Amino acid sequence: MSNPLEKARYLASAHIPRQLPPDGGFEVAFAGRSNAGKSSALNALTRQNALARVSKTPGRTQQLVYFEVAPDRYLVDLPGYGYAKVPLEMKAHWEKFLDGWFRTREALRGLVVVMDIRHPLKDYDRQMIGYAVARGLPAHALLTKADKLGRGQQAQAVQAVRKELVAAGAGAVGVQAFSSESKQGVDEARAVVSGWLDLL
Repeated sequence: MSNPLEKARYLASAHIPRQLPPDGGFEVAFAGRSNAGKSSALNALTRQNALARVSKTPGRTQQLVYFEVAPDRYLVDLPGYGYAKVPLEMKAHWEKFLDGWFRTREALRGLVVVMDIRHPLKDYDRQMIGYAVARGLPAHALLTKADKLGRGQQAQAVQAVRKELVAAGAGAVGVQAFSSESKQGVDEARAVVSGWLDLL
């Protein structure tokens, strides 16, 4: 099966708004807490081992990192939070920057929220999904590290997340089990992202 994302390459990093690439084309953002497996998910989707740096130190992504998949088609890796040892002023800067980016970025076509299937829907995850819902953007929850659970537990976790999202008025958000280790759910997630980028 051909992979529309496999030509992804690093394009730019932005710590402040003026470092952002021009606001054109289609972008899909990836958000996740620091230890959720976001870099591994990006690498699995693009079938590249080292596109996004997988770090033993959670929270290494301290910028918006842009990867170009095709002309005017981008994946955007957002800074991870949670266990990251980030000073408060840095956190305040990021919240302001991300808030503005989410509200005004015309090119943004969808948001993938990456969560550990064993600890889903923390405050940060809800906040990110809230951004997408507020703007009417599609969102998709990847419940990573699914290989750590049996099939029955995976199904229960997916159902529980769906139920909470419906209750929160975010019932349109997609939810799936995912493992970058076993490659479970990779094709499904890749199809979602490729569809948002109009690459299918």
